[in-house]
Amino acid sequence: MKTGEIVLELAPGRDNPRNSEGAFVECEDGTVLFAYSRFGGGAQDDAQADIALMRSTDGGRSFESQGILFKSGPIGVKNLMSVSFLKLGSGEIGLFYLVRKNEEDMRLVLRRSADCGYSWSEAVEATPEKGYFVVNNSRIRRLKSGRILVPAARHFTGPFDGGSEALFFISDDDGRSFRKARDKCALPYANRSNTGLQEPGVEEIGPDIVWGWARTDLGRQYQMFSLDGGEHWTTPEPSIFSAPPSPMDVCRLKDGRWIVVWNPIPLYNGRTERVNGIWTGGRTPLSMAVSSDGRHFYGPLELECEPGRGYCYTALLDTREALLMAYCAGGAEDGGCLNRLRIRRIEHSVLASALRGLPAMND
Repeated sequence: MKTGEIVLELAPGRDNPRNSEGAFVECEDGTVLFAYSRFGGGAQDDAQADIALMRSTDGGRSFESQGILFKSGPIGVKNLMSVSFLKLGSGEIGLFYLVRKNEEDMRLVLRRSADCGYSWSEAVEATPEKGYFVVNNSRIRRLKSGRILVPAARHFTGPFDGGSEALFFISDDDGRSFRKARDKCALPYANRSNTGLQEPGVEEIGPDIVWGWARTDLGRQYQMFSLDGGEHWTTPEPSIFSAPPSPMDVCRLKDGRWIVVWNPIPLYNGRTERVNGIWTGGRTPLSMAVSSDGRHFYGPLELECEPGRGYCYTALLDTREALLMAYCAGGAEDGGCLNRLRIRRIEHSVLASALRGLPAMND
């Protein structure tokens, strides 16, 4: 039996061929906002796309559309996509998203709201230099010190080059300005890889101790660590999380534990990225692991497993009552795994039962 229940399906339509890469935030009154990339000019990453918003007032049991929040057309860019929410030190909500101008210029911006998403400030650049920066959805973190940390992958010749590197942007004034961290990370086995370090993420596992990771085509997520809040980083190394070239997400629960959501089966001879002619990226099953210390993990718990679908670009929110998960879950009827968004709601009691007794993952 699958864990939790599906509360929303955002399927593609004729004038809306893709819905993907969402993020959640919970307002002070318990209202949950969910923003995502709504494509209107095709399903490719560089097709026309806007930022859409939904609102839940019943703890994520249902969501009501709030329409398009920000449009790409009026500002003359190719698209807006890959949103992240963040609670700021000011008490405001921060909304980050990518602005894609062309294949050499894609940057992250931040807007602020003091009224639970009804109005927004002007945009501030969060990757303040020209370049093609990929920042996944639901990726921005605020450390206990108040520092905001933005993990980004820089691509030098467009979105599909093989030399991407992970770097980090920092704000120490609550998002009013950003600068690049002193270190960046490159894959140590770059001559064996066609991807480099892609779609990095970060999570604080101790005061100013940050765990970073990135997807690769080497059969595993690679990881790196910072002991000074993201300024300097260790050399990337293989983690215990086997994977195809697919993003991994990590969330700190209210009870202090960490959960990891990822696709645990790497690509190998005979395992294909396409099923019945539809690209899935080998991104099934979708699984979860849990840790009480950020070092020792138990799992996996299988959440979704249909072989004809791909599950990826997860967003996680631990609310007062349940864990909310949003992720791409497209199949043949959608034309590809990235085109359908799904929201799953898992009550805390159900999650606790599902995570109990999972086996230890081997190093």
